[in-house]
Formats: sequence, C-alpha cells, structure tokens
Amino acid sequence: MTLQIGILYSRIRKDEKLLLTELRERGHEVTKIDVRKQTFDISEAADEFADLDIVVDRCLATSRSLYATQFFDAYGIPVVNSHETADVCADKVKNSLALEKAGVPTPATKVAFTKETAMEAIEEFGYPCVLKPVVGSWGRLMAKIDSPDAAEAILEHKATLGHYEHKVFYVQEFVEKPGRDIRVLAVDGEPVAAMVRSSDHWITNAAKGAETDVFELDDEAKELVQKSSDAVGGGLLGVDLMETADGYTVHEVNHTVEFKALNDAVETDVAGTVVDWLEEKAQDADAGGTELEVTF
Repeated sequence: MTLQIGILYSRIRKDEKLLLTELRERGHEVTKIDVRKQTFDISEAADEFADLDIVVDRCLATSRSLYATQFFDAYGIPVVNSHETADVCADKVKNSLALEKAGVPTPATKVAFTKETAMEAIEEFGYPCVLKPVVGSWGRLMAKIDSPDAAEAILEHKATLGHYEHKVFYVQEFVEKPGRDIRVLAVDGEPVAAMVRSSDHWITNAAKGAETDVFELDDEAKELVQKSSDAVGGGLLGVDLMETADGYTVHEVNHTVEFKALNDAVETDVAGTVVDWLEEKAQDADAGGTELEVTF
C-alpha cells in the first residue's frame, strides 16, 4: 500500500535523511513541509495536505512543533507525535508530573518561581544538585550546582534573562550514576533499540560527545519504557533512564527524538522499524476514518 506521508521539518538532518530514504525505497510518496515557509489557516488545511495519510513531526523548535501539530490535529490529519504528547514532553515540569502520576520512578524535583524560593529548594536538596531549563534539549543550559555561591550566581543570571521560562526554576536531585545513562527509542512503548551514552562529564549526552554502545534492556527497563510512553500519550519517543543503587530512574521522555547515534550504535535497522510502525499507524487511521474538526 502506497502512503502519502508528510514530514514536518526545519532542517534535514541525518535522522530525517534516514527516514526519507526508507520511505522512498518502499515507494511511499513524501511531502516535505518546511515549517519556516509554511502558513496554517485556522479554518481549513492547505491543498497540499489534503491527501496526506499521516504527518511526522521532526521540527527542531519546540514552539513550531507545538503549533504545527495542533493544526494537523485540528485538520483531522493523523500526526506523530500528537500535539498532546508534544505538549507534555516539551516541558520538563509537565514531563516530570506525568511520570510521577504514572508511578514511574523519576528524580526528586522541585519547582520554584522566585530566586528566594529556588534557593530554598536547592538548600533542601543539598550539594550537588541540578538546575535545568523547563524547555530545552541536547543538555544545554543545565547546571550542576556545587555550592551556595554557585547557586546564587546561576539564579541571578537566570533571573535577568528576558523569557518567562527562565523565571521557572526547575531544581532536581543529582543522581549518582555509573558514568552513563540509557537512551531507548520506542514506538508506543515498544522498544526499537537502546544504547548507553558514557562520558567523564556529568552530562552523558551524545550531543555533548558521549561515547555510545548498544544496551540490552532487561524486563524492568522494558516495563518502565512502556509505562513512561503511556504516561505522556505514546508515540515515537526517546526514553532516558539512569541506573541507580535502587534500580532505574526515568529522567525524561523526548518527543522529537534523534536517533542517528543510536542507529550507528546498534545492529537494528532503526529507520526501517520506525517506518514499519508509521505504516501501521497510517493504515489504522485510514481504517478508522478521519473528519475535519477544528478543536483549538
């Protein structure tokens, strides 16, 4: 069955190239949608969207991802990941609340709205602890706080930044981990592949230069991946776990997950498995039928 698949993007990276190659090799027709050049009408979908069976959100910018997915949901065009999933995953506060509510072990976290209450939260955790931006990726703007002086300086710096998100202080316990964390790519909670990201730096992120290697998930990890996926609404997700003395803890679920490093680290055909899932999602949506219903 030939599908009409839209790819939302702002830059074609290696991840998108892997998907595009796999889709085209299978004979699917791909419409590339550059959100930087696109306008969205609140009452009707553009003609180029009319025949799309499914849209895949690969936007780099969180704001574009959230708005674009909301439009496609409103147009009645299936989109992965859904706006609801994107909304939860894009915000670390919502992410943490969803994991906690679902009973998924996740690092102890406090949120404050002033420098004074943020300092109180930091003192309650003790040193070191971690301060993260509520929106962000690739390990940027994260700070490990080792002393009261460092805390005061970092809080003052954040408080002077203009955007309101910097006035939300997301403070988290520092998790002692064995120099690595685990990234799992999953589709509706079913693991596609997993890798460890190892580094001497406390931020073990492939974008920060961490070394990667394949990781075999045990039953406990698989169960947490499924519960984490369900907690945020399912979809094509990156679930990040850390190993602790008490078992795994899930510190984040990512909705526009990159997988090029994973693809290089494992023998699994990552793009092929993802496209298998996209085909199933598109066919399920077609069987169920869709209607245009604007639901802003």
